Amino acid sequence: MDYQRVLDEMLHVATPLTHQGAVADYIPELARVASGQFGVALCLVDGTTFSAGAADTRFSIQSVSKLFTLSLAYRLEGDALWRRVGREPSGTPFNSLVQLEIDHGIPRNPFVNAGALVVTDTLCSHYAHPSLAILDFLREISGAGDVNFNSAVAESEAGHGHRNAAMAHFIKSFGNLATDVDAVLQTYFQHCSIEMSCVELARAALFVANHGVVPHGGKAILTPLATRRLNAILLTCGTYNAAGDFAFKVGLPAKSGVGGGIVAIVPGQLAICVWSPTLDEYGNSVAGVAALEHFSALTAHSVFQ
Repeated sequence: MDYQRVLDEMLHVATPLTHQGAVADYIPELARVASGQFGVALCLVDGTTFSAGAADTRFSIQSVSKLFTLSLAYRLEGDALWRRVGREPSGTPFNSLVQLEIDHGIPRNPFVNAGALVVTDTLCSHYAHPSLAILDFLREISGAGDVNFNSAVAESEAGHGHRNAAMAHFIKSFGNLATDVDAVLQTYFQHCSIEMSCVELARAALFVANHGVVPHGGKAILTPLATRRLNAILLTCGTYNAAGDFAFKVGLPAKSGVGGGIVAIVPGQLAICVWSPTLDEYGNSVAGVAALEHFSALTAHSVFQ
């Protein structure tokens, strides 16, 4: 497969779409990010990397971080984690509070904001400094020792994160948060603010494509069974309330974020990351989704093949 040609074609398809949609202006710092940008990077499990466009530009990974916090929590808790958070598509926006009362404080899945808060609470229960544990994990699996938080983004989210705070207190009222609400929120805003490039994110996600093992170094993050289940949740829940349409168009497990990044997995083969900051109504990158649909068409990579 000539992956460089594929990525170059993705760049050609995506570039005209980079001004469609809107940046996530409900987080003021993200509203400052210029539209018109697109990057893509692909890492094979043997470590070979291909890239095109702004693949080395770092951006706020936002909810893409939930892939990695879930992996850490799942490694620590195993299937006991699913007593506190579900595995079903939500059918409602990622920041909705509606289902929490219906489901007695058990979020539908770990990728909606409410579910990610429960996952973050798990990490707060296990680590004295959970934000640093998450950051160290990402540095290790990406091989980029200078990956860091963006404090301005974290502060911007904290200053405008009233809905997330409401969710956390509501979940706490049902007894489904073990640690202090403010500590959970601070950790959540910090891990969403982490900045990485497409190359770094694709490399970090390789363990999800490699049966739970980091190819560079051979460290096992998850068992093969847990990794298979993680991929299933990515496929059904990873792209907000557009997961069904994304599976229809792209057919790959993926996690998106309102910073404009999307990481997708071809199990057993590769991880690919696209980034473009303007979003559709669901919170997914307009150009990124179109590029991944083109990738799937060009390569015939799909879990439904």
